[in-house]
Amino acid sequence: MQARQSKGLLGFVLAVCCGFLGAAPGRGPAKLSLKSASALVLDQDTGQTLLAKQAGAVQPIASLTKLMTAMVLLDAHLDPQEILTITNDDKDRLRHSKSRLPVGTRLPREQALLLALLASENRAAHALGRTFPGGLSAFVQAMNAKARELGLEEAHFEDPSGLSSGNVASARDLALLLEAAYRYPEIRDFSTRPATTIQAGRRSIQFPNTNALVRSPRWTIGLSKTGYIQEAGRCLVMQAMLANRPVLIILLDSWGKYSRLGDANRIKQWMEARLGTKG
Repeated sequence: MQARQSKGLLGFVLAVCCGFLGAAPGRGPAKLSLKSASALVLDQDTGQTLLAKQAGAVQPIASLTKLMTAMVLLDAHLDPQEILTITNDDKDRLRHSKSRLPVGTRLPREQALLLALLASENRAAHALGRTFPGGLSAFVQAMNAKARELGLEEAHFEDPSGLSSGNVASARDLALLLEAAYRYPEIRDFSTRPATTIQAGRRSIQFPNTNALVRSPRWTIGLSKTGYIQEAGRCLVMQAMLANRPVLIILLDSWGKYSRLGDANRIKQWMEARLGTKG
């Protein structure tokens, strides 16, 4: 793992963008039927494409956005123990989605990041952007600057939570984002915890991970993020060990509530059958 983290992004970027555009030898992807409109599976060590389906299509990415939010926040080296307060400004006034994080909750910045990654908490993500030096607009500018730095050609960000359909990227962009996010120990840790509990006043509130696969003994997952808004469909990105190799999995615009998880399991079975190993 350490060796992978220490490698520069340049080789990976070149492989994803310019190199291995077809599937690896063996049983082809035509043998695998996926419910996601876009899909991409890459060998993390080489950038080799193992499976691709509409990987260049640009579309809304919903809460996958929060991986960029986490990187921008961590790059700023703000005090992780500084107390943030969830305010009315953090309510979702675009889609009026529900939240289990009450207005008035006080929590350390680090815990807000944990909730944003593990539970995809929109109020927590918004609070992280709102309390950034320069405010929300400066945070969004930093998100787009980071996207350019990473070479995400089609990606654009409008808010830190992913509620806006203006947060867009292709699966190939997301592979680069996922590879970059994997280099942050906090993102790997927070995004793969099965659950967490916070204290809100006198109440203890448990937040389960939005990706049920992190609780499965059949999976070894190093990074995870889910996303959903109507325009994006159900989305899932993961770093995982499949058939004894590290892979990046990107699944976008899956039409059913559980079909992104089904697609992930189908990819796992397909790789294990194809390579004759389990992992």
